[in-house]
Amino acid sequence: MEEVKSLNFIEEIIENDLETGKHTSITTRFPPEPNGYLHIGHAKSICLNFGLSIKYQGKTNLRFDDTNPTKEDIEYVDSIREDVKWLGFEWSEERYASDYFDTIYDLTVKLIQKGLAYVDPSTSEEIANLKGTPTKEGTDSPYRNRPIEENLAIFAEMKAGKFKDGAMVLRAKIDMSSPNMLLRDPVIYRIKHAHHHQTGDKWCIYPMYDYAHPISDAIENITHSVCTLEFEVHRPFYDWTIANLEMFPSRQIEFARLNLTYTIMSKRKLLQLVQEKHVTGWDDPRMPTISGLRRRGYTPQSLREFATRIGIAKRDNMIDVSLLEFCLREDLNKTSKRMMAVLNPLKVVIANFPTESKGETDHFQLHNNIILDMVDIENNPEDEAAGKRKMPFTKEIWLEKEDFMEIPPKGFHRLSPGGYFRLKGAYIIKHEKTFRDALGNVSEIHCSYVPNSRSGNDESGIKVKGVGHWVSVSHAVKAECRMYDRLFNVAEPDNDKEKSFLEFINPNSLEVVPNILVEPSVKDLVVGERVQFLRHGYFALDKDSTEGSPVFNRTVTLKELKVFN
Repeated sequence: MEEVKSLNFIEEIIENDLETGKHTSITTRFPPEPNGYLHIGHAKSICLNFGLSIKYQGKTNLRFDDTNPTKEDIEYVDSIREDVKWLGFEWSEERYASDYFDTIYDLTVKLIQKGLAYVDPSTSEEIANLKGTPTKEGTDSPYRNRPIEENLAIFAEMKAGKFKDGAMVLRAKIDMSSPNMLLRDPVIYRIKHAHHHQTGDKWCIYPMYDYAHPISDAIENITHSVCTLEFEVHRPFYDWTIANLEMFPSRQIEFARLNLTYTIMSKRKLLQLVQEKHVTGWDDPRMPTISGLRRRGYTPQSLREFATRIGIAKRDNMIDVSLLEFCLREDLNKTSKRMMAVLNPLKVVIANFPTESKGETDHFQLHNNIILDMVDIENNPEDEAAGKRKMPFTKEIWLEKEDFMEIPPKGFHRLSPGGYFRLKGAYIIKHEKTFRDALGNVSEIHCSYVPNSRSGNDESGIKVKGVGHWVSVSHAVKAECRMYDRLFNVAEPDNDKEKSFLEFINPNSLEVVPNILVEPSVKDLVVGERVQFLRHGYFALDKDSTEGSPVFNRTVTLKELKVFN
């Protein structure tokens, strides 16, 4: 029997609205302000809004809430578009709150004509003082009962640019005694002589976000305006605005925002990390931004799966980042190509390696004056369709230093003096001699290979437990590895009232490992492509790579990281 998944509370609302005929179809929207880069919390919202419209055969608009021109930029608009598409979603219409500035202005004139808005030249400090406190009622502004015609005239002069920034604001006239502070005559328009990335210099007055948002939703016939819990207290003003402007009855529904361990979600604090150069930029692979996660090697499938697994809740909770990493490993294990890379190399010379090719009767061939055997290596054991690739096996190879021990402990199944060891996809080798440098350290080992032990056709009868990765000395490509760890060394870096979150930055969040040695097929990778370096973890080719000098970001380890102290 097919498993029937229970509905979350938003889906229950939608299905009830469709069943009762309140709506015949649904429309949602993803409404970011273009004042920074999107982070994984936004990814959850994107997956939710687009996922609902896909499930119920509705549509989702991408709307930029661009009501604050001094903090917004077309750079952020472009990055948001890219992030949404990368996650695998297409919007029905691209809209901007600024598309509606003329309409919002006309609607506001009607609000003034109804006696529901007034111009107030009080300073921001004076307005704040008159609003009272949650336990003390506010006091009416001395301008609250200004005549309607006077308000209309001054508002028109505000629009015409007659006044300087901060000279006055337009406030909604609601209830100065409301227990909800946001209903105590909130500011709905302010003066800003600032160039706007969409409207240029047409406007010098701009609607406040809380005011423009419900109007924009209503204009677009958004049936279900889904937002995070911090906007719950804003909902009464959202409803008041729509009701008094007699517009389409959009409904705001709040859900719990994403809180993730070892992560900062505040856009302001992420900007601080960038501006103070604690990271290299918005797309630094340690950042929780979608662009940072993409550069690190995260897949859109893993983020969508993560959003599905954490579900939709009505109350905030803390999600362990290990769940996100689990979703990533699950996806990368199925989709990423396996590749051999030696991070801490030890040179191995195959003493009995052939000195010439015997033609078609053996596997060895002469290529570029080097005798080699092109062995078959599977690209992904989890995906038979991924096939195999050829890899050169030569007289001199690189092995990880940790794969050889002169005095091995009990249970050590790799190479030791006189012992056997299988090279993945190639042959069994046997240790013969050890060579040391002037300091007495092992510098090189000589081994012999077992000719009839070739992988896929092993007739040697030798039982070997240990299998290791390797790279041909003649064909190895030098690369740089950036070993990324969590940016913060405590689970909740933003939860200490006495310390700045900056004090919890992990000083070991990045370790650069130069001159690692990677198999030659690395030359075929494209920027952003993800691979598993056998035994080392998952990595992605970084944009800093140049021809002949690849740079890899560690995306995630093969197993869960140790928890910090």
